[in-house]
Amino acid sequence: MVSFDNTENAFKAKTNSQLSRSYWLFKLIGNQTMVKMGAKTAPLALNFGFKGLIKSTIFKQFVGGENIHDCSATISELGKYNIGTILDYSVEGKESEQDFDKCLNETLETIHKAKDDKNIPFCVFKVTGLARFDLLVKVSALHVLTTEEDKEWNRVKERVRLICKTAMDSDQPVFIDAEESWIQSAIDRLADENMETCNKYKAIVYNTFQFYRHDRLNYLKDTFEKAKVGHYFVGAKLVRGAYMEKERKRAVEMHYPSPIQANKEASDKDYDEALRFCIEHIERISICAGTHNENSSLLLVKLMNEKKVDPQDKRVYFSQLLGMSDHISYNLSLNGYNVAKYVPYGPVKEVLPYLIRRAQENTSVKGQTGRELNLIIKEKKRRAKGYTK
Repeated sequence: MVSFDNTENAFKAKTNSQLSRSYWLFKLIGNQTMVKMGAKTAPLALNFGFKGLIKSTIFKQFVGGENIHDCSATISELGKYNIGTILDYSVEGKESEQDFDKCLNETLETIHKAKDDKNIPFCVFKVTGLARFDLLVKVSALHVLTTEEDKEWNRVKERVRLICKTAMDSDQPVFIDAEESWIQSAIDRLADENMETCNKYKAIVYNTFQFYRHDRLNYLKDTFEKAKVGHYFVGAKLVRGAYMEKERKRAVEMHYPSPIQANKEASDKDYDEALRFCIEHIERISICAGTHNENSSLLLVKLMNEKKVDPQDKRVYFSQLLGMSDHISYNLSLNGYNVAKYVPYGPVKEVLPYLIRRAQENTSVKGQTGRELNLIIKEKKRRAKGYTK
């Protein structure tokens, strides 16, 4: 029976000093004022010699390293507990062709590294690492492209095609991350095209479905029907979402209906319904449940048991972010389920936007920071009673 209350399992990999560092970090990012101030001052702090402080605190908690080779220690440590690594080159917000080609080459390198390492079950990339944001806006809105933009879009498609083909040739599944709703249609098109090409025999290319959007459950079902007709398999990474405040603000400013669910309960309902749908159609859908939600994780365990899906069936993975929800990751893994941690990497300055989002997420998601802190406190008390590490 899977339980997420076992803190000995949850923090099995952490020494006392590492546990204390996590405690103080979550105390810090639980303070909304500090997080807001940090989001504004962190980029400036790097210019005034504070890189070491950032690298030894929030960077160390949520990031694998500054480059792919730095991640080896994290990959190995997670692997000791049968937890896989999803390598994520988390550099974003670039605009030049040179930067896009650099991201392409970095993503290809993660696939080559994963091919030779059983502890890396998936790779991942963001389309905004390979394309201009404004171009994706225009493509998503079905606007007519100029001749130059059309050539640019073809280069984007070729980058994505090369990544997906390399993944297929390496038998290495790859996730295409979801992003803001006003560029997601372009990303969905790229995902669908490459799933149709690369998923003839199994799921290699995965699209990401954000269920804080009220239209994504239907889109998942439409994707399945399209795959049935096209005789290919669906790769589905299921998440709740990461751009809620930005989405709502833009909808108000531009006077269109918000794509975001009316409330958290609606988001939870659709997420859990998506889990049911995927397990019901497991013969054609492979899933990665990217969630820090305990109830959804337990529901997936229950659905697998009911459908008699083996915990080690590679068509079903659970995933959490590095540095968060270890009580879910480690307890699932120690009960024999497939688990992988998202491990972002990149230069400190380049991954700062990712780190700021992690801090904001922990502050804004109701109970997130409190839950992490309470679990750490519980484990510190347990160890104080006689267990030391």
